[in-house]
Amino acid sequence: MSKLTRKDLYSLEEYSAMRDDYRKKIMAHKENRRLELGKHILLSFEDKLIMQYQVQEMLKAEKIFDAAGIEEELAAYNPLIPDGNNWKATMLIQYPDVAQRQKELARLIGIEDQIWVQVDGFDKVYAIADEDLERDNAEKTSAVHFLRFELDNDMVTAVKTGAAISAGVEHENYQAIVSPVAGNLRDSLASDLA
Repeated sequence: MSKLTRKDLYSLEEYSAMRDDYRKKIMAHKENRRLELGKHILLSFEDKLIMQYQVQEMLKAEKIFDAAGIEEELAAYNPLIPDGNNWKATMLIQYPDVAQRQKELARLIGIEDQIWVQVDGFDKVYAIADEDLERDNAEKTSAVHFLRFELDNDMVTAVKTGAAISAGVEHENYQAIVSPVAGNLRDSLASDLA
């Protein structure tokens, strides 16, 4: 999947005029790229269209229109676009009650390294988490993590030819499995691969 360039972006004026319809399109697209692992973990698989939306929103919010500022935003968001042999996801740990969330984040230290995907017939692939910066410490993990699942060429071929995909988490304080990943999400993940 190619990275975003300035040519892919709308001007602030163009984007303001189309924003409402564009946002609806993106929200529908994102809905097909979400995977719940149990009640409290959500993986949102990223792609170029979603990152374009994120960049457009940042440019609008910050009123960035100069080339250097646009390039800075592209540099921040392009690493979240899959590059043909991987999937990239934002992981959200979701507990509505603030006190419970703080307690659970303390219990779930290291969970980001225990998230996996598996192509039928192959070993599990564990996430490479938070390559940009550490998001946990000795007291708690973060509620948001950025994950990359790196696949080998045989796995890519298998997915593109219809192999089932499963996903899960194996933390001592939280376990969940989705097997198989179905429907629109499975199709979206296959389309992300080279």
